[in-house]
Amino acid sequence: MEECVTLVSAQGHEFVIEKKAAMISGTIKALLSGSGSFAEVESGKINFKEINTPILEKVCEYFYYKLKYTHPVGEVPDFKIDPEMALEVLMAANFLDA
Repeated sequence: MEECVTLVSAQGHEFVIEKKAAMISGTIKALLSGSGSFAEVESGKINFKEINTPILEKVCEYFYYKLKYTHPVGEVPDFKIDPEMALEVLMAANFLDA
């Protein structure tokens, strides 16, 4: 079984995703592979009190999209983001260094 991490939104919704997908984020990668003793390393759970559930869900979708199409064979489909959530997704992506 793949190693997983749990990302928790501001509302407490938990997204369990593969660690290799989560590591697309520079912020998450630093938390999970840092030499310090971050609680996140021990628990495998990262709380994002500033990211709402629908935005964190879209970010998780992007991690898998990026993982799948990093070395594409053929055409890469567009990653769809609803206009009304675009700004929040952009801010989350900036925060997560993704």
